[in-house]
Amino acid sequence: MERFNSATMVISGKGALATLKEQRCRRLLVVTDEMRMQNGQARQTAAAAGCETVAYYDAVAPEPTMKQAVEGAEEIKRFSPDLVAAVGGRNVLDCAKAMVCFSRQDCILAAVPTRLTGGAEVADQVLLNHNHCRHLLQDDRMRPDLAVLEPGFGRLLTRREIGEGGFALLSASAEAYSAGNRGMLTEIHAREAFSAVWGALPAALLGNEAARQRMQTASVLAGMAWNTVGMGLCHALENSLGCLLHLPRGCLAGILLPAVMGCNAYAVGQRYAELARAAGMGGSSEGIGVRNLKMGLIRLRREMGMPGTLTQAGVPPRKVWDQVGRIVALTLEDPACRNNPVAADDFVVRRILEEITGRL
Repeated sequence: MERFNSATMVISGKGALATLKEQRCRRLLVVTDEMRMQNGQARQTAAAAGCETVAYYDAVAPEPTMKQAVEGAEEIKRFSPDLVAAVGGRNVLDCAKAMVCFSRQDCILAAVPTRLTGGAEVADQVLLNHNHCRHLLQDDRMRPDLAVLEPGFGRLLTRREIGEGGFALLSASAEAYSAGNRGMLTEIHAREAFSAVWGALPAALLGNEAARQRMQTASVLAGMAWNTVGMGLCHALENSLGCLLHLPRGCLAGILLPAVMGCNAYAVGQRYAELARAAGMGGSSEGIGVRNLKMGLIRLRREMGMPGTLTQAGVPPRKVWDQVGRIVALTLEDPACRNNPVAADDFVVRRILEEITGRL
């Protein structure tokens, strides 16, 4: 039995932002960060909503904490908005979703992603830092009521943001497609998200607006898929390494995804071969399909100028191995490990760390 919940209304295309006015709200709280205040996206969103009273909570950190979400919830209680608009990347969306949930206020939550978030705009899950590790929280009240995909915001994305966001989407889609508890709806959404990102990335990097909009749509598809079945080992390692090494999730996804696929291939090689064929990489047999997929990801990563190892990302191997016990423990404690098609243990995690630090 499959339970597939896609309760968020998704609005995309030219004029998407203006539909916020249809909510007929009077009091708007814009949750954002300093960058979106400076580049005008937060105020542009507020103007489109057309509310009588507007306030800004613009202090969201790159890695939001539980403490910040609780403090933000108090701000919601104080201001009492009927519309909360989260304008930014995944950090902003996760913080705003938690703020609304913790506040227990009756308000509309609109996610307005300005980056490729991996699907956070339709998910009822968030990641918040607490005591030097990332914690996954899930609650129906964290699912946005609206996801507003404004094409104009995609024009401001840098080449690095497109590349890292694209790999985060490829990772999320691949993990959802190979999850043991997947159903047909999950398969369709994950496969289409993967192939859409793979096909759109080259043009998106060159600034093609239609390709960037296609990737925005793929983010929604990926989010619907992984929010239903969960993530896997790649996501768990992104969390542990991201928390300890402070590297962006998309950068880590590019480094980790080929290595994790290599470990999982004996259990879900057929699934990976299907993704390779769906993305146009061919493969007349399972083994050839898996090889084409892994090598294709490595080639794409290289063409985009993304690092292939943690060393290339600026992290000395010694920094990893000095805290390998902590990395392994955090990874194995992550709920995402339970969804991985291959049982994750100390040996598997260390084997992947050896590959991504260049020991193999």
